[in-house]
Amino acid sequence: MSPAPQREARPEGPIQSPAPGPRPLAPIPRRRIPRSLIKAAIWLVILSALAAGAYGFYRLRQTQGAAIPAAPARKGEFLVLIRARGELKAGRSAEIYAPVVPSLRIAWLAPAGEPIEKGETAIKFDSSAAEQQLQQNDAALRQAQATLDQQIAQAQITAEQDKSDLADAQYTVEKARLEASKTEIVSQIQGEEDKIDLGMARAKLRVEQATVDLHAAADRSKRGSLTRLRDKAQNDVDVTKGRIAQMQIRAPLGGILTFNTNYSQGWMNAKPYQVGDNVCPGCAIAEIPDLTTLEMEGRIEETDRGRISERQDVRVRIDSLPELALPGKIGFISPLAELSNEYPPTRSFRAHAPIAHPDAHLRPGMNGGMDIIISRIPDAISIPAKALFTRTGKPIVYLVAPGSSTYKIQEVQILARNPDEIAISGIAPNAAVAIIDPTKLEKKK
Repeated sequence: MSPAPQREARPEGPIQSPAPGPRPLAPIPRRRIPRSLIKAAIWLVILSALAAGAYGFYRLRQTQGAAIPAAPARKGEFLVLIRARGELKAGRSAEIYAPVVPSLRIAWLAPAGEPIEKGETAIKFDSSAAEQQLQQNDAALRQAQATLDQQIAQAQITAEQDKSDLADAQYTVEKARLEASKTEIVSQIQGEEDKIDLGMARAKLRVEQATVDLHAAADRSKRGSLTRLRDKAQNDVDVTKGRIAQMQIRAPLGGILTFNTNYSQGWMNAKPYQVGDNVCPGCAIAEIPDLTTLEMEGRIEETDRGRISERQDVRVRIDSLPELALPGKIGFISPLAELSNEYPPTRSFRAHAPIAHPDAHLRPGMNGGMDIIISRIPDAISIPAKALFTRTGKPIVYLVAPGSSTYKIQEVQILARNPDEIAISGIAPNAAVAIIDPTKLEKKK
């Protein structure tokens, strides 16, 4: 017999499970990047590098090789100036006033800012109400005249009737007087009756004469009253016709027509007069300045008043026409300083400089300025005002070579100053001076 199989010996006690541990991860599938995306990224890196290099090269050229801006020193006559701001005004102008007529409304205006000849129509007012009033006044005049004519005719009839009655009364008196003269040849009773008849006839004659005088006085009174009514109606017609004639205003002289500001709607809504506006009688509507009398009115500071005087030469400049430099002379300076309407308020003197030969493009109200020539320095060397610098409290300029970035410091002496130029000595004519501080460029590098 074969031997029996032996069993393995098992350890005694509870059965222990195997110790827990990390489980192996499942393999991740690999994803392939498209080649087009890789090429685009490579080209992007290359272009970024080229752009950075070009910008660095540009900055290097700007900081190392840029030329210093310069301007040449000019030799010639230097004008010492006082510059004043102001506006153009006309030395002579004609105001156009509204007629003294009630209920004025503008119906037509000549174009503002356009030339107008003397005698041309400048403004027309609405005359419809005046024409209607004229018709009413004309009808009242005709009625008054007809009433007066009727009264005159009636007075003539009454006068003729009174004349006839008066003649009859006189005839009766004469007849009674003749009858009374027969007293000696008729009976006493008949004579007394004739005397009584004569007295009554004379009384009737006196009554008739009084009636005639009364009718004449009444006629004169009525005729005077009706005549006054007729004259009043005629005066109303004449006044209305005169108003209608004033509804059309003609230019008193040739020039440029400008309209004044209408403040009837308040300061906030103020604007020049236009068609449809109501106008108060007698107010100024427009102005026609004489363009041959244009002058620049400038404001002179109190510190400069003692340096200017009448008949000094002036160069007038207009903001809208910078190419013009009009010669003139100081004609008038206000004796007292005037307070301005600006804030903060300042005081200044008014100087007027008439323009000898005004340009055709000039108009009153244009802003500009005038350069008052105080003195002249012949053969002076002048540089722009922004080309002068200070170093340790002394005036200097930076001399540069044209197109170069190198400079040289040169001390100078100031002879005179202007708002734009400075007259100096210490450098040669036509020398190039820097208009910016080159030391600041070095600091930026």
